[in-house]
Parts: sequence; C-alpha cells; structure tokens
Amino acid sequence: MTASQKAVLQEKLALGMSQELPVLTPRQVVMTLLPGKAQAVIGMRRAGKTCFLYQQMQERLAQGARREQLIYLNFEDERLPSLEAEALTFVLDEYYRTHPATRSKQKVLWCLDEVQLVKGWESFVRRILDTEKVEVFVSGSSARMLSQEVATSMRGRALEVVIHPFSFREVLTHQGLPVPDDVAVLTPAKRSRMEKALTDYLVGGGFPETIGLPPDARARLLQSYVDVALLRDVVERHQVANVSALRFLVRHLLANAGSPFSVQKIHNFLTTQGMPVAKNTLHDLLAHLEEAFLVRTVWMESASERQRMVNPRKAYPIDPALMALYDRSGRANTGHMLETLVLLELERRRAAVTWVRTPAGYEIDFLARHADGRQELIQVCADASDPATAEREFRALADATTSFPRAKRTLLTLHQTGFPKTSPPAKIEVQTAWQWLLT
Repeated sequence: MTASQKAVLQEKLALGMSQELPVLTPRQVVMTLLPGKAQAVIGMRRAGKTCFLYQQMQERLAQGARREQLIYLNFEDERLPSLEAEALTFVLDEYYRTHPATRSKQKVLWCLDEVQLVKGWESFVRRILDTEKVEVFVSGSSARMLSQEVATSMRGRALEVVIHPFSFREVLTHQGLPVPDDVAVLTPAKRSRMEKALTDYLVGGGFPETIGLPPDARARLLQSYVDVALLRDVVERHQVANVSALRFLVRHLLANAGSPFSVQKIHNFLTTQGMPVAKNTLHDLLAHLEEAFLVRTVWMESASERQRMVNPRKAYPIDPALMALYDRSGRANTGHMLETLVLLELERRRAAVTWVRTPAGYEIDFLARHADGRQELIQVCADASDPATAEREFRALADATTSFPRAKRTLLTLHQTGFPKTSPPAKIEVQTAWQWLLT
C-alpha cells in the first residue's frame, strides 16, 4: 500500500466519522441483529443499499452513540486501485490510534460500502468480529455481493439483509402522504387517496430515484438500471457469450410476468427461431438474473422435489414499473402488476412463497408460509365485481382448502369498487390490495 493510498484512507476515515448524515426516507426492513454476526446488505442496483447504511448510523445516533463511533467507508475510488486487506487493518489501527478510549469499551459501527473491491475483506471482518467491540455492515454491487457468495466467504458469520425498491408504505412516507393507522376505518376521501396512490405506485414503481419523474424520464432511467444489471452483473461477471438469448429471456419473462413458463418451452421456441441455445445455458441465465435481483421466480407447490423441478414456474420483476419497458401490447396488465406487488411484499415479510394448482385444476397465485408457522392462500384479482369472475376466484380458494386446511384465505382486489357483489363464502376474506399492503 502506497503512501498516497494511506493518505486517501485517512481522509476517508476522517470524513466517514464526521460528515453530516443525509435526511432519508426510513426503510422498514426485517433484520435480525446477532452478536458476532455481520450484516450483508444485498439487493438490486439503485434500490437504496447505501442509504440503508446511513439509516443504521442515524438510528444509533438517536440511541445515544457519538458520531465518531459511527463510521462509513466507501471503497469505490479511482485513487484506491487493487486494495488488499492490509488497507482495512490500516484504517482500523488509524481509528483506534486517534480514539484509544473507545477500544473494547464502546461499540463502534463500521459500514463498509463497495467492500468487495478490497481483496480479502472477509477475513478482516471475521477477525474484528472476534477481537473488537464492533457492529459490521457490508454492502456492495450485486455483481460480487451475492447472498450465496457472502454466506460462503463469511463461513456463517454474516446474515443477509435484502433491500428491495420502496414498498407501498415507504413510498407514501417518501412522498409525505399520511399512512393510515387503521386501514379498515377511513373516510371516503382518505380511501380515494390511498387508491390513487396505489394506482400511481403500480405504474411508477418504487426505485427511489424514479419517484416523481415524468414517464419518459422514468422509463429511460429504469432501462438504464436493467442494462447495467445485465452488463455488469450477468454478462461480464459470468462471461455470457449468448447475449441474444439472455436479452430474449429478459424480454419474455418481464413481458409475461405472472404467467407460467418452462425452460423447455423457451428452448423449443428459440430453436425454431434459429437461435439454438442449450437448455443448461438457459437454466444458468435464469439463475444469473435471479442473483442480480432483476427477476424473482416462484415455484409451483409440490410435495415432491423431483416433480417441483419439472413443474412450470412464474417470473416477476423486482419492481412493477419494469413491466412497462417490455410490454408491446400498449395495455398495462394491472392484475400482473398487482401480483408483483404482493409477491415483493411477501418477500419483505420473509415468507416462503409458491403458487398452487388445486386438485380441480384452478390456480392460486400465492401460498405463503411464514416463519411463525402461519400459512396464507392469496388470490389476486384486480376487479372481481363481475359475478362470474368472483365465483371463479372463490371456487379456487375453496378447492385449495382441501390441501391446505390451516391456511388463511384472502382475495385481494385493486380498489373497493372491484369487490364481489355477493358476500364471500365462510372463512374467505376480501380486501383491497392497499389495505393488505399496509397491514
């Protein structure tokens, strides 16, 4: 490590424990803090991982920590090429040299951003967790800070914290709109505001930088997010040679979000189009897209692991606004956008999610299994006011009960005007999506 690099690190350290923290929209993230464990903050590019690190600093400041106990370091700097773990040791020693009274007496929070650029950072983090009185949050580009890699390199010493784009509740807070305390009791005017806000959220999505932008600017920015994720997190990272197949896969999945798909059928179609690609390659590409948090897939429920592997899956984008980038029909599929919001909210709530085909052949959008043992069968229908539509949705939920008798059954609609005209059968609850999202 050169003298100039040491000077840059000293400058960053001084700034990282003294700069004024930005005022940000607080993220409501399920997180477990355990002694001796680092927090690995992962997620789609531009979803707000760095801002989440600042939030951790703000929360500890409010709890009484001194500013110099809260350190943020970003290693993405052209002046710091090819850093190794000795650079982290230098920063640690430099900090305790100037703050000796803190060592072993007061807990210090280290937020290490873009830490994947430092070779050997994992060993450093494991060491200070064992030897110092610290909390450690690490984050970085999703190209190198994937959950599987963090789990392996940290040898069980890190817990994942997944940052999604803003939830509906977070968007309301970000825009300064009041979040109702009781979603079941609202005046007609307040209910209308919630319905309008949800409709806007379906179209605009939750990426922080895009909120409030005109539609054309938002679309360009979202497209740049997708392009960078494909290039950096998939093509460059995995040396993907068949970029045409990759782009087709993205277009197909996002243009048909919420529809069952199989790799076999995609393989057959590409072959007929003169674009031969091995099935194993398609499986790999799909896995890469999930690792980059661009696409989320949902398996069909099955008691047999072998059967599960051959059953069709459903794919959804990490944000509903991405669907419009690949829609060639000109007609927004509100139902599938709404399904996307529900799936992402279930992920935020740490539920294990599958979709269900009932014994009679009906489809249930989501079976959610929560950590506390609760089960939910959720059917999403933007508008169930038509009697035939309502009857179909109720029949599907009733049929699924034979396989999942303990599961709570819920039908979600976009607005209250989409409620069924008749009362639902016993033990089936009907809610608007915004009520469920805010519950």
